[in-house]
Amino acid sequence: MTATSAKMTLAEFIDYDDGTDRLYELENGELILMPSESEINRRIAMFLLIYFSQLGIPPQRLTMKMELAVSGSRVSVRVPDLMVLSKELEIALEGATRSIVMMEMPPPLLVVEVVSPNQEKRDYRYKRTEYAARGIAEYWIVDPMLQQVTILEWVEGLYEEKVYTGNDAIASSVFENLDLTVDRILQEK
Repeated sequence: MTATSAKMTLAEFIDYDDGTDRLYELENGELILMPSESEINRRIAMFLLIYFSQLGIPPQRLTMKMELAVSGSRVSVRVPDLMVLSKELEIALEGATRSIVMMEMPPPLLVVEVVSPNQEKRDYRYKRTEYAARGIAEYWIVDPMLQQVTILEWVEGLYEEKVYTGNDAIASSVFENLDLTVDRILQEK
C-alpha cells in the first residue's frame, strides 16, 4: 500500500513523522505503509530470534524490525523481520540515534523475511535483488503459505538458492552449527 505518490529521498524518509506508530518502508522513493503482522509471522520471527540467541549470538547483534538502507533505482529502506548483525556492523551502530543500517555501513550477516499474503513478489523478487546488491551473506525467505524456507547464499557476487521443506535439515554458510528444519521453524512439529 503506497502512503504517498511523491518521491522521497533517504533524508526525507529519515525525517518523516506522520505522528503515528505506523511502520513504513521506502521503496524506490515511495513511502510504503507496512501491513499489520500476522500472528504466525510474529511467532516465526520470535522463534528464530530465540534460536539464534541460544546459538550464542549476543543480543546486541540480533534485531527485529530494524531499518536497512538498500539500493534500487533510488535508495530504498526495508524493514526485515529479523537481522543478525556482524561485529563490524554492531560497532558502526554504536551511538546511533536511529535504528537504521545506512548504505555506508557494513551489511548484516543475515536477513530473514517471513512472507505475508500478497507480499510474495516483494520478498522473493524485489528484496532478493536489493539484498544481493547490498552484499548480505545470507537471505532467508520463510514462507508459511508454501511451507518452505529458501536460503539465498552470497557466492561470488550472486545469490545461490536452496529450497528446504518439511524435515529437511537447513544448511547455512553463516551458521555451521544449525540443527534446524523447516517444520521446526514453521512450528509444525
